[in-house]
Amino acid sequence: MKNISLIIADDHEIYRDGLALMLSKQEAVTLVGQASDGHDLLQLVEEKKPDMVLTDIKMPRLDGISASKILLQRFPQLKIIALSMFEEEDLIVEMLEAGAKGYLIKNADKKEIMEAILTVNEGNIFYCKHTTAHLASLIVKSKFDSRLKQPGALFTDREKDIIRLICRQHTAQEIGDLLFLSKRTVEGYRTRILEKMDVKNTAGVVIFALKHNIIREEEIL
Repeated sequence: MKNISLIIADDHEIYRDGLALMLSKQEAVTLVGQASDGHDLLQLVEEKKPDMVLTDIKMPRLDGISASKILLQRFPQLKIIALSMFEEEDLIVEMLEAGAKGYLIKNADKKEIMEAILTVNEGNIFYCKHTTAHLASLIVKSKFDSRLKQPGALFTDREKDIIRLICRQHTAQEIGDLLFLSKRTVEGYRTRILEKMDVKNTAGVVIFALKHNIIREEEIL
């Protein structure tokens, strides 16, 4: 599989340089450019034609939301991941509605950043593991089309019980204690649930469960 060509855009030079250094050491990606604002990002993408863009939401001259809308009109196949701060939940939703296929909180570690890049490159949605119940609810209520699998696979009553407990942030051990199952059995269920939903983490489970009425918003907020 060819390397994923990628551009990063962020007006904070220290953060951008740190992210660039980390990505430069990853065999799966090739960093082809850096931009300090949305206007420069548009020019760079036009020139480099990357597979993917990691972009901050708040930037001078042209923000990440506006830049994403313009880019996806010009390059519909471009994959975009938003970079955000914790308090920018409304803006994260706007980025998803603008066409981003994933988002990361800026304190995400190397493992999660690479997981996001690989997940989105495969055509899937990536929800940051730091997603709050409030943000999950905002995403479900938004115009964002997640294209999540329909629950036709479907889930057994036991799986639904485990899904609800996962959404309430219980650990595998706690779920096992509540349902009289071993921790290992619960972990097996969790793996199958993630596969059926085609999601990578608890955030994805919560959004899927809310979207398909497996759990109600008031049960997790």
